[in-house]
Amino acid sequence: MTEADEAAALWGAAPGRLLGDRENKVHELLLPGGQRAVLRLHRPGYQGDDGIRAELTWVAALAARGLPVAAPIPTLSGALFAVLPGGRRASAVRWLPGSPLGRARAPLPGTPAEQVARFHALGALLRRLHEVTDTLTLPVPFARPAWDVDGLTGEAPVWGRFWDHPEATPTAAATLRAARAALRERLTRWQAGGLDFGPIHADALRENVLVQGDSLSLIDFDDCGTGFRLYDLGVALAQNLAEPAYPAYPALRDALCAGYGGADALMVEWFTLARCCASVGWTMPRLAAGDPIHQSHIARATALAARLL
Repeated sequence: MTEADEAAALWGAAPGRLLGDRENKVHELLLPGGQRAVLRLHRPGYQGDDGIRAELTWVAALAARGLPVAAPIPTLSGALFAVLPGGRRASAVRWLPGSPLGRARAPLPGTPAEQVARFHALGALLRRLHEVTDTLTLPVPFARPAWDVDGLTGEAPVWGRFWDHPEATPTAAATLRAARAALRERLTRWQAGGLDFGPIHADALRENVLVQGDSLSLIDFDDCGTGFRLYDLGVALAQNLAEPAYPAYPALRDALCAGYGGADALMVEWFTLARCCASVGWTMPRLAAGDPIHQSHIARATALAARLL
């Protein structure tokens, strides 16, 4: 019996097709009544039990308040998540309709007008996510990663010391170090100035935003944590820097900021740089040496850093 079979049985269900295998193994889940759900087999050691519980509690509260997010489905015994015989954690969430906003390293679908409208809607959705969250009572402590000054630019960032990437050339490494210093100075100043801070999704990439007609929904809160609220906007923009039609990028940025309620575009670009740098760190323990994504992520971060610096 596979882990997916073991997990599905705890929901009285059967596992369907494999939907993804990156941070977690994600399967379609076929519930007894015929409804579809999503089964997540958590990557061992990535999030602890308190962190998984905090994530699912937050998402359940958001769904209860009408946010378009995938509400958790308790096991037959009523637990938010399960511990399998081999130690892996498993959880299940509702199936949300729609198609991804886009895919990494592929042209953004839709006409320019449709793209701008979707990014405006995404900005509005992220604003609503943050505002509703501030009305909720969440677990204390909220045992999630801290996307704060140290989590992004400290000696041990959440996703690793991006400026030490072994495949960065000396010139690229120098640019990454300069980016780290500039980011750290700004983030420290903005934090002292009271820039909005709290629970954030932290991974609103194209693949994690579903489009259904004119409506958007957010999935995959696996990297959620506490951090600068504008980091959510920076994450949403990071994949668009390499759009084939690069002149469209400012329009997407401005639409996202306007949808959020008038976020400062230049400040958001710095948070886009923060995400691009974090993604360089993300590649180091996850991808094989020589994988072309190492160089593409380094090039994206250094190009934006050179422009902002």
